[in-house]
Amino acid sequence: MISLHGLTKVFPGGVRALDGIDLTVADGEFFALLGPSGCGKTTLLRTIAGLETPTGGHIRFDGTDVTRLPPGDRDVAMVFQDYAIFPHMDVTANIAYPLRIKKVPRERRTAKAAEVAARLSLTELLRRRPAELSGGQQQRVALARAIACHPAAFLFDEPLSNLDARLRLEARTFLKRLQRELAVTTVFVTHDQAEALALADRIAVMSDGRMIQVATPAEIFHRPATTFVASFIGSTPMNLLPAHATAAGLRVAGATFPAHRDLTGDFTGDGDLTYGVRPEYLDLSTTERPDAIPGVVSVLENLGTHTLVTLESPGGIVQLVVQEGEEPELGTHAWAVPRRALLYRDGALLT
Repeated sequence: MISLHGLTKVFPGGVRALDGIDLTVADGEFFALLGPSGCGKTTLLRTIAGLETPTGGHIRFDGTDVTRLPPGDRDVAMVFQDYAIFPHMDVTANIAYPLRIKKVPRERRTAKAAEVAARLSLTELLRRRPAELSGGQQQRVALARAIACHPAAFLFDEPLSNLDARLRLEARTFLKRLQRELAVTTVFVTHDQAEALALADRIAVMSDGRMIQVATPAEIFHRPATTFVASFIGSTPMNLLPAHATAAGLRVAGATFPAHRDLTGDFTGDGDLTYGVRPEYLDLSTTERPDAIPGVVSVLENLGTHTLVTLESPGGIVQLVVQEGEEPELGTHAWAVPRRALLYRDGALLT
């Protein structure tokens, strides 16, 4: 179990990369740190690994304070974005390197390297050097090296970002299965929300060195705690539209919704709010109706089995997803009918 208490990191010049982080990662959990570039997620991972020294706070592994412990004594294995495998060593030597540092006899570490390589389908590549490997193969070598030393935790710093789209999907599935089999606590840094949603048991969405929301992928997708999280999560961002509440109902982008209809947030009296609805939870109507958002079809984007439709509405851009073959014509009038929506006040979810 990894526990962080009041963790801060201030770089020279006053840049506060981590701002009072409190977090517990359960034993065997796959935990993702998600956020845009510069939010502090890699700094947090490096601080857990011991590669950065915190300015304040504590790090505990299974209750033992490791805040000032050097990286080599923390029993963690880190896989970097560029894999960081040695170009002058073959695959066997790369995998066995952590065991060599621990002074494991040559025969035992060679046998262990062969055993781990077989598990990751690398047996045929054991005598090759990194320059002779594809990106996906190099990634598996980096994983094999991490596995070989039986660490207490895996720390992954965007290990899939250098792979092409097809290999990323394959590697994602492989990584999820491998972590389940090994049951090793894993902290995974990514800026790709699809990766985080697919892999993690829980996700922390970060911004400006702080954790904005920590929850399961389902909860973060369906009930983002802030408009920042709502706009960041999802293959197509949530539509966030200005709304005005009255006693009679809610006015949104040319539509009027009866009070509390299809909303998970309560509102009372007058006030300005933000109306959030995912493109997947909007239906398209070609018939005018008062409880739907009107607009003109301006863009159609083919997603394969679905099409992303962009409407120019009185409240701004509204996007929705329709089934293949149900696309409207460009320039036509259409109405977006919400099935599920959220309300935010001052950027925070109404509950």
